Amino acid sequence: MWRMKTNTFHPLRALALACAMVVALPAAAELRVVSVARGLANPWAVAFLPDGRFLVTEREGRLRIVEREGRLGDAVAGLPAVDAGRQCGLLDVVLDPKYADNGWVYWSYAEAGPGGNSTAVARGRLQGSRMADVQVIFSQQPKVSSQLHCGSRLVFDREGRLFIGLGDRFTRKDDAQVLGNHLGKVVRIHTDGKVPTDNPFVATAGARPEVWSLGHRNIQGAALHPATGELWANEHGPQGGDELNLVRAGLNYGWPLVTYGRNYGIGTRIGEEGPKPGFEQPLKHWVPTSVAPSGMAFLTSDRYPGWKGSLFIGTLRAQALIRLELEGTKVVKEEELLGDMRARIRDVRQGPDGLLYVLTDSADGQLLRLEP
Repeated sequence: MWRMKTNTFHPLRALALACAMVVALPAAAELRVVSVARGLANPWAVAFLPDGRFLVTEREGRLRIVEREGRLGDAVAGLPAVDAGRQCGLLDVVLDPKYADNGWVYWSYAEAGPGGNSTAVARGRLQGSRMADVQVIFSQQPKVSSQLHCGSRLVFDREGRLFIGLGDRFTRKDDAQVLGNHLGKVVRIHTDGKVPTDNPFVATAGARPEVWSLGHRNIQGAALHPATGELWANEHGPQGGDELNLVRAGLNYGWPLVTYGRNYGIGTRIGEEGPKPGFEQPLKHWVPTSVAPSGMAFLTSDRYPGWKGSLFIGTLRAQALIRLELEGTKVVKEEELLGDMRARIRDVRQGPDGLLYVLTDSADGQLLRLEP
């Protein structure tokens, strides 16, 4: 294993040698960044199969099986057509909480149709290198002629219902405040696509019954808090104004009426900065420069000294892994890791081994494991 200190780290040589940079941990340990697999085309999300293999989505439309030793398999066949372009394509992937019993895999993707495309969610059962029993269980409405702000992240709650974080599609930002569509929303459904009867707007005239919360711009990361079971999510602001939110039923998160973000280039205000009655303030926001947050995960293992309970967020613009130290819902410390790699970090997950895994977003993307 090749190692060197961060202040002399050369990312290209390190990645070519599939070795590790070193980051100081609170207990003076070392964090090694190990390349598990490379050659992934703009990977978006990773899920862990029970046998030690990985499922990795590539934005252009391929779902790859990565063997334990890092070998890339062929694309899994049988997925619905993916309308890939710019920010849209094949996005998140998660296993059913009862995967050992039912074998369901869920993924989100851009689905073409009349009017353009929208973010959809499908499920299927992995049989060898093919998905069987494929069902589309959700399709964002309306479809929009856009390749921007597709979102999305998939998170199961403790009862096995599925949260889906969705973008406003960029050209339709005002619709994030309208309950009659799925743009700029978090929705919650059963795993077969049916609507839970306790969703907050099921009895609201004109509302989409799947809607859980509104006023979001472009959700890119989401995770369930391990202690409270509540949904946390991050989203991109425009020019500044990226947010971390605690997403609760029926609440309005402001976009585009209340935001710390500014108009691109000219820097003028888009809405009010808040706080404002009727709208939720973010737990944290980033100004004046966006970090472009992406996948995120709470650390529940004891594998990293002093880090248990931290929230880790990948970033695209900042090209770093952010660690947030929490006291309840208050962020008390922010730390940037892996910045010397100069890599867009698209996803971060805690694996079954208690270690953190990250995906780098590039034409030659990597699956990396962070070892203490």
